[in-house]
Amino acid sequence: SMPSEMLLKIFSYLDAVSLLSVGCVNKLFYDLANDNGIWLKICSSCLQPKRTIWKMKSEQTEAVPLGYAALHDKKPGYWKKEYILKQTAAVKTRVMRLAKRLDPYTGLPFKNKEAMKVSGLSWIIVLKEKNGKEHVMEKGNLSFKDTSVTILWYSTNWPCLDIVSTLKLFGVTPLLLDQSRPPNKNSPRRRSLIAEYDLANLTESSVPVGADRLVQLFSLNPGLLVGTWKEKNEIAFVMVSLHYHQLLERSILGSATVQYAPPPNKPVLDDIDPEYGLHDYSLHLEMHGRSCTYLRGTFRNLFCRKGDIANGYLRLTVVSLKDNRKHLPLIGTLGLSWETDVFKGNVKDCYVMNVTLLDDIGEPFWCFSAPVSMELSSKTSGLYDCMGPIYITNYADSEGKVCVKLVWLEETKEYIIVNLVLYVSTKKVNNWYGTNY
Repeated sequence: SMPSEMLLKIFSYLDAVSLLSVGCVNKLFYDLANDNGIWLKICSSCLQPKRTIWKMKSEQTEAVPLGYAALHDKKPGYWKKEYILKQTAAVKTRVMRLAKRLDPYTGLPFKNKEAMKVSGLSWIIVLKEKNGKEHVMEKGNLSFKDTSVTILWYSTNWPCLDIVSTLKLFGVTPLLLDQSRPPNKNSPRRRSLIAEYDLANLTESSVPVGADRLVQLFSLNPGLLVGTWKEKNEIAFVMVSLHYHQLLERSILGSATVQYAPPPNKPVLDDIDPEYGLHDYSLHLEMHGRSCTYLRGTFRNLFCRKGDIANGYLRLTVVSLKDNRKHLPLIGTLGLSWETDVFKGNVKDCYVMNVTLLDDIGEPFWCFSAPVSMELSSKTSGLYDCMGPIYITNYADSEGKVCVKLVWLEETKEYIIVNLVLYVSTKKVNNWYGTNY
């Protein structure tokens, strides 16, 4: 019953974030909160101290003085949209500026944590039932490593696994970031779709990773781990491991329905080097649980001879069984810790593997972070049979494969990596380098 003129006067005292929030109340409030006069005032005070505003035209901006035409010749909501575009572009610029500085060891942005903080970035998962009902799980527990971030969600309100169809992973950023106060989940936010997983037939379509007395783990690419209760067909927790490569872009630049598509690599053919694309790779490898790191190492000058190209893959040998000088010990007992509101546990013989393979000029070539497991090998190596049992870890995606062979030494109570080989898809190499192997 309050007159619109009085509501409009009240709204004129609100800041931009509050205006966006009040516009979600009803249609009347939405129309009033789109008032060009209010948003023009916000634009002039926040973006241009000399009573000018910025008018966005494609990628260029030009100063426009305040006046009658700027106020009345525009559709309702015009200056709100301009303000949001300008503020969003400013945040993206600050984030990408932080992301430009690269770590010489990993080839990845050096200030990932700072960039995430500047953007107000968080992550959520959305579980969708077969009838269309959605369950939103807000940010879980974060664990940062050199090349990845691991996020664990748990709740007492998980839907039954039988009725779940899909899981969507989103990066979430405030529509308007207020540096003076922490982001609020009830304030206007935008979503960027990172990945979508089909959970309709989880136990049949995913890779079993391991189990303890309470839960069993299933893995889906990219980087998703779902823990289900053994006694009930229900979700216990969800863990996602996200590699830093293109993490910011995928978490910020996508839309709520379409994933961010990175620009394709432009190959530059080197006619001088007959083995272009076969040498000078570098690998940064991490093996870790949620809170502990078992191995961290950088391996340079990796190469592949033409005779090692077979079955659509280039073979890059990182650790050779025959060269015991390069065998690598792992620190601690491998396992993935988990927790819920009531229970905690640790699933042995599984971990998260982070692979960052750089090309000959240090550009990220193949990157992933994924939960993997170890299996007791039935084959004998001939060299280490007397020392202890041999375990195998295998990982595969559309771009390549990783094969790791470990030996358990009973005397020292540790695992030793005695063989580590990467198999990179020749199709990826050909597309990347413009070659034809």
